Amino acid sequence: MQGWWGYLYSESSGKKPKSIDRQLLIRVAGYAKPYTWKIILMFINILISTGLAMVVPLALRELIDNVLIEGGNDYNAVNLIAFVLFLTPLLNSAVLIFQRWLNASVGEGVIYDLRRQLFEHLQRMSLRFYVTTKTGELMSRLNNDVVGAQRAINTTFVNFITNTITVVGVLGVMFSLEWRLTLAGLLIVPVVILPARFFANRLREIIRNRMNVNAKMNAMMNETLNVNGIMLIKLFGRTDDTAQDFGKRAERVSQLGVKEAVLNSAFFALLGLVGAFGTAIVYWLGSNLVLDDALTLGTLVAFAALLSNLYAPLQSLVNSPVELASSLVSFERVFEVLDFPLEIQEKENAITLPTVEGHIELENVTFTYHLENAPSLSFVERVGSMAAVDTALSDGKKPNGETEQPISQARHYALENISVDIRPGELVAVVGPSGAGKTTITYLLPRLYDPTSGTIRVDGHDLRDLKLDDLSRHIGMVTQESFLFHDTIRTNLLYAKPNATESELDAATQAANIYDFIHELPEGYDTIVGERGYRLSGGEKQRIAIARIILKNPRILVLDEATSHLDSQSEALIQEALEKIMESRTSIVIAHRLSTILAADKILVMDKGQLAECGTHHELLAQGGIYAELYETQFRDQKTEPSL
Repeated sequence: MQGWWGYLYSESSGKKPKSIDRQLLIRVAGYAKPYTWKIILMFINILISTGLAMVVPLALRELIDNVLIEGGNDYNAVNLIAFVLFLTPLLNSAVLIFQRWLNASVGEGVIYDLRRQLFEHLQRMSLRFYVTTKTGELMSRLNNDVVGAQRAINTTFVNFITNTITVVGVLGVMFSLEWRLTLAGLLIVPVVILPARFFANRLREIIRNRMNVNAKMNAMMNETLNVNGIMLIKLFGRTDDTAQDFGKRAERVSQLGVKEAVLNSAFFALLGLVGAFGTAIVYWLGSNLVLDDALTLGTLVAFAALLSNLYAPLQSLVNSPVELASSLVSFERVFEVLDFPLEIQEKENAITLPTVEGHIELENVTFTYHLENAPSLSFVERVGSMAAVDTALSDGKKPNGETEQPISQARHYALENISVDIRPGELVAVVGPSGAGKTTITYLLPRLYDPTSGTIRVDGHDLRDLKLDDLSRHIGMVTQESFLFHDTIRTNLLYAKPNATESELDAATQAANIYDFIHELPEGYDTIVGERGYRLSGGEKQRIAIARIILKNPRILVLDEATSHLDSQSEALIQEALEKIMESRTSIVIAHRLSTILAADKILVMDKGQLAECGTHHELLAQGGIYAELYETQFRDQKTEPSL
C-alpha cells in the first residue's frame, strides 16, 4: 500500500491544477446579491463577536495588574471582573447563534437559487444531451456538487471573512500592548505560505478527481439499482461481476478520500507545529521582558490569551486558499452544466398558436445525430460515436451499428432530404426496416431535436418560430414503452391535465378501455403503479398512457404503435382505444400492424434515412418496390382486422 508521504506527491492526473479564477469568484458573489441586508447584518455580528473576544484577555490583564498585584483587596473590582468574564461568553454565544442563523439563511438561499436554476436548465436541455449523459452523473452534479457549493457559502466564505476581521482586530490590540512580542509572534507566518500553496493545489486536484469518480459510481448505481437494470443483471447471472465492478469504483472513491484526509491532516499538523513554535518564542521573550521589568505579568497573560485568539484564525486564514480552491471545484462543476448551451431554444418573438388544424409539412429535412465538436460535460465517457448511440436508441439499432435486417441501415445521416405534405385529419403510416429513420421523424415533430437542415411546418409555421409550450400542447405522443412515474394512477393521468375532474378521468379511461380495470383495483385511481409502472402489465400501461393522451386532447398524434408485443386481448383493447383517439385528428403512426396500414390515407416507406416510396397500400403494392417486399415478409401473414 502507498505510504502516507506518497499521498502528498503522487499525481492523480497529468493536468496542471487551475488557479483560483477571479471571474469565478465574481460569479459566485453574484448569487449573494439578493441577500445583501442579511450579509451586512452578518458583518456587523462578526465585528461584535470579534470585539467580545478581546474582552476576556483585557479583563485578565486588569485583574492581575491592577487588582491582584496593586489593587489592595478591592473585592468589588474582583466581583465586577468576574461578572464580565461570565457575561462576555454568554453575550458572544447569543451573537454567534444569531450569526449562524444569518449565515444559514444566506447559504441555504443561495443554494436554493442555484439548485432551482440548475434543475430548470436541465429541463430545457435537448434529448441529445440526455441520450449522451448518464443520469447518475447528473444527479451527482445536482446533489453532491450543490452540497459542496453549499459548504463553500456556509463555511468557507464566512470563515474567511470572520478570520480576517479577527486577525486584524487581535493584531491591533496586540500591537497596542507590546509591539515586540507581536512581531515575534508573526515571524512564523512566512513559513506557512509556501506549504499552503503546495497543499492547496494538490488538495484541489484530489477533490476534483474524487468528485468525478464519485459521479461515475453514482451513475452505475442509477443504472443498476432499478427494475430494468436489476432484471438484466439477474437474467444474465452477472450479480457477482456487477458487485465487483461497483466495488472497484467504490474503492477508488475510498482511496481518494484517504488521500484527501492524509493531505488535510498533514497540513494541519504542520500548522500546529509552527503555531507551537511561535507560542514558545512569545513566552520566552515575554518572560525575559517581565524579569527585566519591561513588561507586566498581566500584559503577558493577556498577550498569551490574545495569541491563542490569533493563531487559530491565522492558521485558518492561511489555509483559506486550500479550502477556497476545494470549494470552488463544486461551483465549477455546477456552472459547467449551467453554461451548457441549449440546443432547442425558443425565439424571443415566438408565435402563439391557440388552435391548430394539423397541417404538417416536411421540406427537404435532413438530420444527423452526430454533431462535430458538440459540447459535452467533462466527465462523460463515450464508447463509439454519438451518432451510433443516438440512432441505436431512437431507431432500434444496436450500439455497434448493426440492425436486425440483413441489409445494414448504418449511415451518417439519420434522415436525408425528406419532403412530405400531410393534410389535416389524415392518418399517415410510417413503415420500413429497423433503423431506417422512422422514430427519428417522430422526434423532430415535437422538437425533441431540430433538423440539421430543411424545415418542418405546422399550419404553415416553422416549428422553430412557435412557442415550445404551444407545440407541446398541440402534439401528443404514445411510444412503444410508455413511461409511468412511481406514483398513483391518478397522478400519472393528471400529468396531462392537472385540473382534470373525476368525470374527465372516467371519460378518458373509458375511451382507453382501462376504466373497468382501474375500478376493480382496491385503491382505484390511487393505486401505486410502481417503478416505471412495473406493477402493471404492458397492455395496462399502454392503455393508461392512451388515457393520458386523451386527457391532453392534442390536435396532432404521433404514435409508435404499441401492440406488436402484446397479447391478443390487450392488442384488441388498445386498437379500439386508438381508433377513438385518432378520430378527426392528424395522426402519424409507426405501423407494425397491417390493419393500421390498410386504414392509412398515406403510407411513407423509409429506407436508409430516405423516403423511398409514398402512397396508399394498393398503389405501393402495384409498384413492386420496398413496400411490396415488406408486405410479403412482414405483413401478409398477419390476420386482417377491421381498419382504424
